[in-house]
Amino acid sequence: MVEKHLRRPAVLELTGLSTTTIYDLMKEGKFPRPIKLTGRAVGWPESRIADWLSSRTAA
Repeated sequence: MVEKHLRRPAVLELTGLSTTTIYDLMKEGKFPRPIKLTGRAVGWPESRIADWLSSRTAA
């Protein structure tokens, strides 16, 4: 099954975080890193964002 990849605006909306916060958390290893979709585009696998959100609500 093909996994859906979320672009930054969708990730911002789902998480409620700002772009700066997401990139700061990625530097700290606390947020999933995006994968390259094309030469200039990146996206986050939907399952990784869902897992991250689940871990936040459990904590």
